[in-house]
Amino acid sequence: MKMRWLTSTVIIFVIAVIGPGLFAARQDDDDRRQFPKNATFTTLITTPRPIEGLTGDNHGNLYTGGSGAPRCPIWQINLNNPALTDVGFVVPATGNCGFSGIAFNEIGDLFVADGGAGTIYTFTPNVKTPPTATVFASGAPGANGLAFDKKGTLWASDGTTGQGRVWKITGPGANCTSTPAFPMVVNCEEVFRIQPMANEVNLVDGVGGVGRDNRALPLGTITVTPTSRNAANTAGSQPLVANGLAFNKKGDLFNIDTARGALWKVEFDRDGNLKSPIGCDTTFTANTLCLSNVVVAHPILEGGDGITLDREGNIWVAANERNAVAVVTKDGKVIEVFRNPVNLAQPVSFGAGLRNAGDQSVGNNHILEFPTSPFLTGKVFCISQSDGNRRDNSPNTAGEVSPAGPNIGKISCMDQELKIPGLQLPID
Repeated sequence: MKMRWLTSTVIIFVIAVIGPGLFAARQDDDDRRQFPKNATFTTLITTPRPIEGLTGDNHGNLYTGGSGAPRCPIWQINLNNPALTDVGFVVPATGNCGFSGIAFNEIGDLFVADGGAGTIYTFTPNVKTPPTATVFASGAPGANGLAFDKKGTLWASDGTTGQGRVWKITGPGANCTSTPAFPMVVNCEEVFRIQPMANEVNLVDGVGGVGRDNRALPLGTITVTPTSRNAANTAGSQPLVANGLAFNKKGDLFNIDTARGALWKVEFDRDGNLKSPIGCDTTFTANTLCLSNVVVAHPILEGGDGITLDREGNIWVAANERNAVAVVTKDGKVIEVFRNPVNLAQPVSFGAGLRNAGDQSVGNNHILEFPTSPFLTGKVFCISQSDGNRRDNSPNTAGEVSPAGPNIGKISCMDQELKIPGLQLPID
């Protein structure tokens, strides 16, 4: 009897210790099987102007904006017959436009953000007679990610100033900044801020501050010695915390934090009021989200730019500085779906090569060059690229687009079908 008791105890102990690990491993395998394994990409089209944002309709058309001057086109690209078709134009007051986020509302109007001008434009796409866009909102410096909530209200992130602002824009003619010329904020509310990397509350004669500075190489240069880690300059600082925005079916708003490699989740009550905790650090503005709102932070997500959701609530991320695509599952697991292979034609001192170009026997049309905005249309995954000269994509002289080629941007699509399709789009 004693021996049987000991045997049973051992079995129970083994199950208790090993069982959860085996179950977790199987669960991880199941999670990974939902996404393409050994994914590959092929260039759909290259563009003669820089691009960043990407959206689409339910008929296999993608839309993006070509930045530059003085008349900036908004293009439609059909997946089955890829060509750049003008469907609208933006004529910026500054003479230049720098497009980022782009999104449709439920009635088919297209919205595009110009962060440098702090302006959001809108128009109804027309292939036969491309219209000139009108200003929907101004006074939103750094306007970047765009997303519509269930009520059709537009939300915009401040993607370049590093202040982490997120605005709720309730109507046309909005002005989000109070100035002497515009003493009243109109049709716009700064609802919350993603906690910045640093603030300047303690600055004295330009010295001080709270927080830290995250830097990507290049353009910054770091010299490591046996006793210190010295910065040769301040270039390459990455302060961007409020970037790509997307709502899930429940109405929660997600934000990808480029600098931290983190995904934030923002919740609202039934009346649309902010429910997520704010004000945990008094050195920041009172509407700054607490760090408890971070769903996951992971090195795979570093450089995260645009995001998009599939029908199961998994969040796809363009990790631009890593030339990679990742997924944050609805359970909070982080899975890397693709990363540029090592370029063996450019060995470095350690013999590993870089990830700014791929196997040259395959060709540069199968690599990503600083991916910015992912988009799911049915079971097709596509992503835009701006060829920024940072981190894994540096030097950006390799590859298919600028400065290596005659074109400046490109859109690539995954060769494998998605097992979980994208969300149903609001427009036909």
